Amino acid sequence: MLIVMKNNASAEQIRTVVGVIKEMGYDAMPIPGGQRTAIGLLGNDGGVASDRLEGLEGVLELIPVSHPYKQVSREWQDENTVVSLPNGTKIGGSDLVLMAGPCSVENEVQILGVAHRLKDLGVTVLRGGAFKPRSSPYSFQGLGLQGLELLARAREETGLAVVTEALDPDGVDLVVQYADIIQIGARNMQNYTLLRRAGRAGKPVLLKRGMSATIDELLLAAEYLLAEGNPDVILCERGIRSFDTHTRNLLDLTSIPVVKSLSHLPIIVDPSHGTGIRSKVTPMGRAAVAAGADGLIVEVHPDPPKAMSDGAQSLYPDQFAKLVDEVTVIARAIGRDVTDSLGENPTD
Repeated sequence: MLIVMKNNASAEQIRTVVGVIKEMGYDAMPIPGGQRTAIGLLGNDGGVASDRLEGLEGVLELIPVSHPYKQVSREWQDENTVVSLPNGTKIGGSDLVLMAGPCSVENEVQILGVAHRLKDLGVTVLRGGAFKPRSSPYSFQGLGLQGLELLARAREETGLAVVTEALDPDGVDLVVQYADIIQIGARNMQNYTLLRRAGRAGKPVLLKRGMSATIDELLLAAEYLLAEGNPDVILCERGIRSFDTHTRNLLDLTSIPVVKSLSHLPIIVDPSHGTGIRSKVTPMGRAAVAAGADGLIVEVHPDPPKAMSDGAQSLYPDQFAKLVDEVTVIARAIGRDVTDSLGENPTD
């Protein structure tokens, strides 16, 4: 529930409303606006005695929030959230953001070389796994700390921001030291202990949709992050399980307009995991931009056949360059652009 205060409500009246909400056994969060303040009532179990609030001095109206998620919803905040990174990248604004890099950090030559190439193509965020949760315990699990150190070095040399995955609550503290965005992978979308720790980490979080998760479940997982005080959350559609075997997953592009109607959080798309097949990544990347995605996160490897993980879905750098050209045209057709970290168009 939102308690909207009158535009001339005093600070004392706002404090009184907050106090009454807490007396009722709920949490209160004042939300200052340009003309008036709203107060969010958290922990609503459906039994709020609204008459206690309606009669308080300075209260204009009460607005019920019907969704089980509160702070994530459009009712809570109508204005789009824009997540700003240290290198100037803004996710959720008017421009399309490109994130790219290998599935796994393999060695220094690999990650530094591809980082420089991607920067030249307009990428502003470097992705790369230091810790890799794999279906098989015998598959490559990542370089760990060494991988994080190499990602940090790539950032120093190129200016690209870094996004990489944390697998558990203790891993969050380590990732925070090296990355600009903490990624929560699909397998961990409902790892609530991990979500709470990431929500308190003080860094933006990229939350991937679980392989069998509904959109409401994705938004409820994001609510855990916001409830811990972190407003900088980026949602990611990366495909869900289906009965068809022609692609790795079913890339649900309908989730883009649905999420944008329900939530103020930015949403990006991962066409690499969404399809699992290199030839399908480019067309689905184009479609995601046309559907209104705020960015793409794409796996790019200098030599995909030799990749230690996900080589079959990784683009060659030249293929990614072609994708950038194509999505730039599409973005401009719908009133957006693709910019680099300095705000310059990479294709001009």
